[in-house]
Amino acid sequence: MTLAVTAADTAEAVGSGDLPVLGTPRLIALAEQATVAAAAALLAAGQTTVGTRIRFDHLYPTPVGGTVTAAAELVHRDDRLVRFAVVAHDADGRLVGEGEITRVIVDAKRFLAKL
Repeated sequence: MTLAVTAADTAEAVGSGDLPVLGTPRLIALAEQATVAAAAALLAAGQTTVGTRIRFDHLYPTPVGGTVTAAAELVHRDDRLVRFAVVAHDADGRLVGEGEITRVIVDAKRFLAKL
């Protein structure tokens, strides 16, 4: 997953800070998108995943106009629980963020029926 950082992605815009750099919530959303894409191959018809835990370090700033690419690798599976290692790099190869995201495989209709 690649993100071209715009003003809407900044800490100022998302309310997580007051600097015009990629906001941590937006970086975490990109990391989650990478895990959703990586989990797709594990799913049967009607299934999806929901996030349950995030441990993530935002390590390097990215300005508006920069790009960040996140990649997720499955590192653990226990029945419906799946855990991914995620890394994000900028266009110059600098490590922007890294961490682990845990998701659970659910039946989408049954999950939504709980609402």
